[in-house]
Amino acid sequence: MHPDILFEDEYLVAAYKPEGWLVHRSDIDRHEKRVLLQYLRDRVGCRLYPIHRLDKPTSGVIVFGKSGEIAARVQARMEGDETVKKYIAVCRGYCPEEGLIDHPLPPVADFKHQRKRPKAELPHQPAVTLFRRLDTIELPYPVDRYPTSRYSLVEIELKTGRRHQIRRHFKHIHHPLIGCPKYGKSVHNRFFAEWYGCGRLLLHALQLQLDHPETGERLDLVAVPQGPFMSLIRDFDWHLPDH
Repeated sequence: MHPDILFEDEYLVAAYKPEGWLVHRSDIDRHEKRVLLQYLRDRVGCRLYPIHRLDKPTSGVIVFGKSGEIAARVQARMEGDETVKKYIAVCRGYCPEEGLIDHPLPPVADFKHQRKRPKAELPHQPAVTLFRRLDTIELPYPVDRYPTSRYSLVEIELKTGRRHQIRRHFKHIHHPLIGCPKYGKSVHNRFFAEWYGCGRLLLHALQLQLDHPETGERLDLVAVPQGPFMSLIRDFDWHLPDH
């Protein structure tokens, strides 16, 4: 799968980021060749500036500015309530029909010098996630310690933007996301990879609504998942929310 351009004008570029692509080059993953920033820069023919980020295993909608000034303005607005960031995910178990997770999180320590600090010393930052359950399925397979296995399709809205926030919050409420090696459960991850050919993190940035920094127009950017994630949704007879 390759990135698709969802919107472009003289100020912004919005694109679909496939899973497995980096948003920009990083020392955390020096050998990855699939870098969205460079790919889009070559396609649109100008320098681009990241406004926000998606983790490498997460797919979905992402926006870049065509100047540093535009990127900074949009980035500042994205911290307010005017911007809507919605995701879909698959989690273990039947999660509540809806809820609000208000659970402060310490920064994620990516580098060795950060990991040397005791966790108790890391400052916790406010983190708020809204969610509603879209659908469920019970499979006749004893993946864990029960004779059947239950899963939920969830729509998620981020009210803050902490690193790995969704994955960490759903682990906190005991409904870890499928396909997450860090905060999930390996037995369920292997089950989805072996039985459904879906070894990726089942987390996707479905919709981004924001005001255009120059025209004030309300942009509503939507991209449905592709590949194995979408095949899984069809196999389970699940339905995405209307947007």
